Amino acid sequence: MRNHTPVTEFLLMGIPHTRGLENVLFVLFLAFYLLTLLGNLLILLAILSSSNFYTPMYFFLGNLSVFDIFFPSVSSPKMMLCLMGQSRAISYGGCASQLFFYHFLGCTECFLYAVMAYDRFAAICHPLRHTVIMSWRACAIATLGAWMGSCLHASVLAFLVFKLPYCGPNKVDNFSCDVPVVLPLACADTSLAQTVSFTNVGVVALLCFLLILASYARVVASVLRIGPAEGGRRAFSTRGAHLTSILLFYGPVVLVYLRPASSPWLDSVVQVLSNIVTPSLNPLIYTLRNKDVKLALRKALNSRSA
Repeated sequence: MRNHTPVTEFLLMGIPHTRGLENVLFVLFLAFYLLTLLGNLLILLAILSSSNFYTPMYFFLGNLSVFDIFFPSVSSPKMMLCLMGQSRAISYGGCASQLFFYHFLGCTECFLYAVMAYDRFAAICHPLRHTVIMSWRACAIATLGAWMGSCLHASVLAFLVFKLPYCGPNKVDNFSCDVPVVLPLACADTSLAQTVSFTNVGVVALLCFLLILASYARVVASVLRIGPAEGGRRAFSTRGAHLTSILLFYGPVVLVYLRPASSPWLDSVVQVLSNIVTPSLNPLIYTLRNKDVKLALRKALNSRSA
């Protein structure tokens, strides 16, 4: 048996093939990050300031905004420090924490999208029973279940990845710690962690996505029966915004975790889209076509400036 020095820290190498673009990337990522914080805080302000939004849809949208604030905060601050020329090193515990919170917050969003799709299905396909199906008790149970299930998922994944010995190279080909880029650095058999990662992340996300598509297929069928009336157009507009957000969220997950071969450059670009770009677009997607949110936000801002 050869003696190995265990790894105590990892080096985040950032996005491959971007040397010399650090200043441009820093400004770009900082703008997206600030837009994410501002946009989601404004959505929360609008929802909390108006009693008209005390409905299941806006309850879940508020939860989504909270997670969209924390999700990019897992990796963005460290990434921007690296782009500014600060140390690329991250401690062993810091890397494990990044992986845990990335999957905890990401998995919770995955479940929230599925619950939101079911809420819209119940509202359109069963309007008379919607308040019974999506009661406040049901909403609380669904949200708590999403949190607890995601916490269990992230805990199992982090345990399997970081119980492995790391005794060789410590350069992570990305700007944050995640399963596809950390596992190759382990100096032991990683088949169990790879199998669980593929199942828990890729397959579960794909199943949730298929369930969402099934819900929206029923919604579209119901809306088509409404005809070209105003209610039908409004329903299509609202569902279209939600579906756009879903595609932007699930697309990167499927690309990273269900591909047979890993590509460091593609993984980095896809995670930039998932971690930074998508959370900044959600406030625009959910508010630009929503007159009620814009009106409530205008009233809330006017009342605070008066």
